[in-house]
Amino acid sequence: MRHEASIVRVASVQLAAQFTPEPQAFFGRVAHYVRVAAEYGSDFVCFPEHFTLQLLSGEASMLTPEDAAGKLGEYTPLLKEHLRKLARQHAINIIGGSHIALSDGGHLHNLCFVALRDGTLHARAKLHPTPDEKAVWNIRGGDAAEPIETDRGAIGVMICYDSEFPEMARHLTDAGAQLFFVPYCTDTRHGHLRVRYCCHARTVENQCYVVTSGMVGNVQNVANIDINHAQSAILTPSDHAFARDGIAQQAVENVEQLIFADLDMDALDEARITGSVRNLHDRRPELYRVNWQNSE
Repeated sequence: MRHEASIVRVASVQLAAQFTPEPQAFFGRVAHYVRVAAEYGSDFVCFPEHFTLQLLSGEASMLTPEDAAGKLGEYTPLLKEHLRKLARQHAINIIGGSHIALSDGGHLHNLCFVALRDGTLHARAKLHPTPDEKAVWNIRGGDAAEPIETDRGAIGVMICYDSEFPEMARHLTDAGAQLFFVPYCTDTRHGHLRVRYCCHARTVENQCYVVTSGMVGNVQNVANIDINHAQSAILTPSDHAFARDGIAQQAVENVEQLIFADLDMDALDEARITGSVRNLHDRRPELYRVNWQNSE
C-alpha cells in the first residue's frame, strides 16, 4: 500500500501478556505483528514497554529480580537480531517496546531498541524509572535523549513515565522530533490514565503526534507484570486540522489488537504557523526555557 509523501502511517500493538514456554513463541508473535503492520503499509510499528518480561514465564519458579534481570540479559542479543532482521525483511521501522538490559557500565537500564528499515539499530534508555522499577529491579535512568533520524523524519522515544515529564518532550521537539512513540506498561487504570493524559498534553504543548503502545492481560510466574491495563492510542494536537477529540485511533480497552492511523506531517507544520493556538511560537524564552545539560 502506498500513500502520499507527507502521510506517515503508524501502527501500535496492544500486546497481551501470555505464558511463553519457549523464546520462539514470543518472537513469533512479534514477527506476526510486524508482518501485518508492513502488509498494511505502515512506516512504523510500536510495541509495549517491558514486553520481553513474558519470556520469563516459562521458568520453573518465579525468579528474583536479580535472577530475572540476568536471565533477560541472555535474550538481549536475540532480541536485537530479530528486530534488525524483521525491519529489513518487511521494510518497516520497529519501535521495539522496552527490555531490561545491562549497560556497558554494568547498570540495569530499561531500553527501547529501534530497528530501522535499513537494518540499523538504535537504543534509547528510559530517563525516569518509576519508584517501583528502582526498588524492585534497581533500574537506573539514562542520561541523554536525542531524536532518531528515520526515512520518515526525526522521531522521539519516551518510555512510559518519561511521557509525564514535559521537559523531555520539549527537548526532543526542539531537536527536531515531530512524531513520538511511548511504549508503556501500567497495572491499573490510574496508571494508564496518567500516561494518556500526559501524552495528550505533550501533543498540545509541542504540536506533535504521539503513539502509545501498552501491555494488557496477565501472566503467571513473572514479577511486575502480574496485571496490566491499557488502551493504546494514536494522538494528535487539538485543533481543526486534526481528529475531533485529538485521537486519530485508539484500541479497545484491555484487548490485544493492532491499530493504525495516517498522520499528515504537513498539517503539523501548518498548525505551528497558522493554528488556532501556536504553542511553540508563543513561548516566552525571555521568561523560561528548558536547558538540557548535555546539549550544546
